[in-house]
Amino acid sequence: MGVGATQLYIKTVVYNHKRHGNFTLGGREFEFRKKPAFPKTLTKEFLLVDLVNNLDHLAEDDREQVLARVKERALQGNRSVLNRAAKEYRMVRTRKFFNGLAADTHAG
Repeated sequence: MGVGATQLYIKTVVYNHKRHGNFTLGGREFEFRKKPAFPKTLTKEFLLVDLVNNLDHLAEDDREQVLARVKERALQGNRSVLNRAAKEYRMVRTRKFFNGLAADTHAG
């Protein structure tokens, strides 16, 4: 996605509505996260919102740099889809980030 998050992880994260926890299936490790809402088809906009939601889980040292790149990508993408994803899937910190992004856009 070009936001500077380049770390590889041992586990694959799976969003679902029923299970929560770590599971080994077919010799691979999965971290199941029970989420109340997520899209059936992933979009770049959802992934940007989800990245900001999960910033604390990243192994990246410079999170501010990652956020700056998320902002760049957000400004280049489909704004209506991004706004919808931000409203549906954000956490409080994420809401503040994307509200600030919208305010910066209207001010500039």
